[in-house]
Amino acid sequence: VTGEGEVHIDGVVRGDVRVGKLTVGETGHIEGGVYAEAIEARGRIIGAVTAKQVRLYGTAYVDGDITHEQLAMETGAFFQGRSLKFQRPVTPPTPAPSPLAQAAAPAPTPGLAPKPV
Repeated sequence: VTGEGEVHIDGVVRGDVRVGKLTVGETGHIEGGVYAEAIEARGRIIGAVTAKQVRLYGTAYVDGDITHEQLAMETGAFFQGRSLKFQRPVTPPTPAPSPLAQAAAPAPTPGLAPKPV
């Protein structure tokens, strides 16, 4: 199942689901990878879950890794797998001038400095 809008599943889906927002109802069952901006699960997901926001309600059952920015779980939700936070790209810091480079610069020679006229 692929799309950009909202999808609500109350039946069985075998295969990957890629949508904008996914709601898995209490009778919903997905066997496959799930990819969305936001996921609300009340039913079963067997497979990897990837979303910015994931919410597992008390009736949810997830067997698979969850990759997320935000994860919320209610009491009673079942989750077996790894919780993996999205890794944001790290901007390398601008290097400061090395003290060795400054120390290695030749020192001015006394007496060779220009004299005022």
